[in-house]
Amino acid sequence: MHKRVSPTEAIHAEIDAVFAEGRPLADCLEQVARLGAKLIIQTALEAEVDEFLGRARYQRADAAPAQDDDGQDAAEDSPVVPVVRAGHRNGHREVAIRTTSGPVKVKKPKLRGTTERFASRLFGTTVTRTNALESLVIASFVRGLSTRDVTNTLAEALGSDAALSKSTVSSICQSIRGEYDAWRERDLSTITLDYLFIDASHFRMHPNAPAEPVLAAWGIDTDGRPVFIGLEAAGSESHDAWTDFLKGLLERGLVPPLLVISDGGAGLISACELVLGRSLRQRCLIHKCRNVTSKVSRHDLEQVKKEFWEIFDTGELGLPPGQRLIETIQRRIGDFAAKWEKVYPAAVKSLLTDRGSLTAYLRFSVEHHKRIRHSNFIERTFGETRRRVKVIGRFPGETSCVSLAFAVLSRAATGWRGFTTTPTGLRQLERMRHALLHPTEAELIHLPPPARVSLTKAA
Repeated sequence: MHKRVSPTEAIHAEIDAVFAEGRPLADCLEQVARLGAKLIIQTALEAEVDEFLGRARYQRADAAPAQDDDGQDAAEDSPVVPVVRAGHRNGHREVAIRTTSGPVKVKKPKLRGTTERFASRLFGTTVTRTNALESLVIASFVRGLSTRDVTNTLAEALGSDAALSKSTVSSICQSIRGEYDAWRERDLSTITLDYLFIDASHFRMHPNAPAEPVLAAWGIDTDGRPVFIGLEAAGSESHDAWTDFLKGLLERGLVPPLLVISDGGAGLISACELVLGRSLRQRCLIHKCRNVTSKVSRHDLEQVKKEFWEIFDTGELGLPPGQRLIETIQRRIGDFAAKWEKVYPAAVKSLLTDRGSLTAYLRFSVEHHKRIRHSNFIERTFGETRRRVKVIGRFPGETSCVSLAFAVLSRAATGWRGFTTTPTGLRQLERMRHALLHPTEAELIHLPPPARVSLTKAA
């Protein structure tokens, strides 16, 4: 028997299908943005119908609970009597909403057997009011999911006739925000990561204040699956901010990963060494390349960039992961430095800063090298968030900023490509896990600092 699927469930399935198609990330996010707006509008329509009939989908009229205007069960002495109307839902008809982003098609519920005609107070009888998309998105995400702000914004944009009841607005806002609230408190003890990627992006979210960071973490678990781990607003990318963020992940049960991939921020590096001292740390090579080439003249820029990436090209070496491969690449770094030191001493100094962390990834599975040597993927997704809020200028607070970042990142995470590991690679990862978490004296000697220092203290 064919299972009936609600329009909102169908939109969720469409969103998941977009990421399963393997299209470029930018194309995926454009489509997901439209589907996300469509989901909000569809949710609003369904909520209005629930309120009009006085009961939820598939609920019988005689079983509908008495509710007050706030959506709570009414007490026996409450004077508020909900209106439970005769009639029932009878499918949907597709209608188009004109927006500045183009037409968005939604399914307007059809009602039968009612004594009154249903008319959407948000969209009118034809559901084609311009700016409905912008009003809902801005009110929900940008204004911090405030019920009063949603109502006021809709009234400003669409007129006083578009005002929604408090219970309808609350149901829309709660459905959007509830997912993030549950996600940020979830238990992480069942997740074991091989790799943890950490990055931050800056947004303006407080009055008269500069852009402030939103800290983010995602990883690859032992089954090769991508996992979105954490997201949190902070006042700065200081040692204390990153330390609190990372400790929060461990307090929720996260097991330290084998390798942490990040940029070269001093606060982040020191926090990783303190909180994740048993994990190896990889300096993002894309960030490092930018640091180096920013100190090179335009005349030599392409040549320096080409030679930088040639340092880390291991395809023709034929060496297995481990110390010999690391030593070979470190010699290349020395050769590069010797060639360019007199011409661009600042660029060479940047390259040699935190030099050991540039080759930590070479201890791991060869098939993973090109994906664990940088943290650029989550940075590109953050870039999509910044692009979408560029016209806003400033968020009114942390809640709205983090909510929007979560909305983009959580949907993007469903499409992140996982890691495929060969049997040889699996054995390599298992050896690394044993060496980092339960090292022998012989293994401890070959571990790079700070992991060696941390493990020595732990022993």
